[in-house]
Amino acid sequence: MEEFSVDDPTRLLEAAADFANYPGVRTDASVKEFLDRFPLPAIINALQTKAEIPRLENTLVACLDRIFKTKYGASLIPHYMVTRLLQESDETTLLAIQLIIDYGIYPLLLKCLVNGNEQVANSSMDAIKTLAAFPHGMEIIFPTNKTEATHLGTVASTCSSLGRVRVMALVVKLFSVSSSVASAVYNANLLGLLESEINNSNDTLVTLSVLELLYELVEIEHGTKFLPRTSFILLLSSIISNSSAESILRSRAMVICGRLLSKDNIFSLVDESCVRNLISAIDGILGSSEGQDVNVCEAAFEALGQIGSSMWGATLLLSSFPTCVKHVIYAAFDRHEHGKQLAAMHALGNIFGETRSENDVMLNDNAEENLRDLIYQIASRSSKMMPSGLFLAVLQQDSEIRLASYRMMTGLVARPWCLMEICSKQDIINIVSDASTETTKIGMEARYNCCLAIHKAFMSSTRLTGDPALAGIASKLQEAVRNGPYLNRRNLETQPAIMTAERF
Repeated sequence: MEEFSVDDPTRLLEAAADFANYPGVRTDASVKEFLDRFPLPAIINALQTKAEIPRLENTLVACLDRIFKTKYGASLIPHYMVTRLLQESDETTLLAIQLIIDYGIYPLLLKCLVNGNEQVANSSMDAIKTLAAFPHGMEIIFPTNKTEATHLGTVASTCSSLGRVRVMALVVKLFSVSSSVASAVYNANLLGLLESEINNSNDTLVTLSVLELLYELVEIEHGTKFLPRTSFILLLSSIISNSSAESILRSRAMVICGRLLSKDNIFSLVDESCVRNLISAIDGILGSSEGQDVNVCEAAFEALGQIGSSMWGATLLLSSFPTCVKHVIYAAFDRHEHGKQLAAMHALGNIFGETRSENDVMLNDNAEENLRDLIYQIASRSSKMMPSGLFLAVLQQDSEIRLASYRMMTGLVARPWCLMEICSKQDIINIVSDASTETTKIGMEARYNCCLAIHKAFMSSTRLTGDPALAGIASKLQEAVRNGPYLNRRNLETQPAIMTAERF
């Protein structure tokens, strides 16, 4: 779309005249389409700088009048008003903040937040987030007197359930502004709003909404810094352990815990007993009839995979909760339920070390021994008898399962026993070394990474490199690594066709 230029307001004048004089009712969609072509700041700027152009001022005023009479147009007012004030230079920022105070703009934003429609509430939220980026703006949002009518805790306690969810959504968004704003939110005990709502709400939809906000908070950098200081892990563990809770709540609680515990250095900030209680709760679900629910299982596997993505978490799982990992391994090689199998294999990829640095792949002796025993135990109870048979079987499934298989084997092959199993099946080497096996970029790269890991483990093994019977495997792996992850360009070139000439 051609960008509108204020230096040439002719197109704006024509479009605004058409918009203002349209005989029918203007809808939110038509307003959005117009503002996508001519953004509101550009219209205001043209109104301020080009007033001497005939008909421009009257036309733009009439156009804005129709825009602001729609819900969508009205929703832009709070955000635009505040951001325009705060876009001033540093020298006038204090003046802008003072204008917001003098004219009572912040209470109006809060009113729009809790009582407005969705568009108005979102615009108000964005405006408050913009205000929070300024030190003096933070003083407005976080008053020292907790009984102030504008204190977010007070606002949440005096509005509807929808209003409370919106206030909590604002609290989460404020975490993303800066570390200092996140500290202010924490010190004002505003995270307690989310805890209280989860504890006290009997409404599944409201609780689920708060859990979604908590999920968003986990993904915010500053959120990870403060969440371990709260009782959220215990709170989520209680939801997971509560057999009477809705399965959707238990599933979401597991995923949130997994995401939180996958963050860097998180285990140095949380109490180990809390993590153990959490894993025990997940283990209990997988061992119960509820563990047959596909959605619950997938959430449990995702959580365990996230927990096990760190060396500390993987060691804890395999050393203290081998039966929990056993559920995951069993599902990974059970092709009867595709969704559960896929989630389990990706979880194992994390636990086995595919996402960890090279030095953190291997675990302590106890964890490694349990891992080996679990794989061989499950293989012996299957028709494949050996782990190599299990690996080949999953590599022969559909592209999604193959991709997850590559991830799993990339981490697992660092173990000498696994390398021996892989090299005992020529068909496994053929698949991982063949660039034509995969057709998508992500699949090609996953296959290549797996091939590279096998080659590296092979070359590091004095036992295997000295075996003449395996020389062919070494050569095949080396050539595949040299060719790279993608199809060799030579194989993609059009080949000339030789045909006999037609004769008349």
